[in-house]
Amino acid sequence: MKSPVEMVSPDKALTGRETPLVTNRNHLFFNAPFYGAVPEGMEAAYVAMGCFWGAERAFFNLPGVVSTSVGYMGGYTKNPTYEECCSGLTGHTETVRVIFDPTKTTYARVIQHFFEGHDPTQGMRQGADRGTQYRSAVFFETPEQELVVRDIAAQYEKQLGSAGYGAITTEISSAREYFFAEEYHQQYLVANPNGYCGIGGTGVSCPVGLGAV
Repeated sequence: MKSPVEMVSPDKALTGRETPLVTNRNHLFFNAPFYGAVPEGMEAAYVAMGCFWGAERAFFNLPGVVSTSVGYMGGYTKNPTYEECCSGLTGHTETVRVIFDPTKTTYARVIQHFFEGHDPTQGMRQGADRGTQYRSAVFFETPEQELVVRDIAAQYEKQLGSAGYGAITTEISSAREYFFAEEYHQQYLVANPNGYCGIGGTGVSCPVGLGAV
């Protein structure tokens, strides 16, 4: 689905609605509730790396991850629909909320997996998927998370440059409100094993522990 590759301005964005999109079923991979607030004792990472169907699946088997969901973040429209996001008139990008156990893994490891799982140099697209809703992004929640993301991005950009890639275009910004996507998007590739997945990494390893936080 084609959509604009220029970010919409706040004054031209769709208004949205007060009623959120709600799902009541359990997670199709982790078999536990996933809608709502982050559970006590857990932490969250908000990442966008192209079509969120494949992006969500990329984190299912990462050690320490206890839940995932897909939604919309980074724009202006309240409780947007998928169709609205695809129009380019919300400013949101397709986002995965990764909930992890900080006693079993680190935010840095999640971010490393994020960078290695897609091509963060492509601007307003990922592969054949073009539009502002497919842009690469990390939305940090704390100053500590911001330091980790920016340090890893700087280190990885050097690695990518050595491999012939351009500069990282990943948006790194403070988290805004996360809006859950429609139920049929949640764990889409579990419900549809042969469904479309448009993401793929560069094959370049992302450093963690080698100068990165």
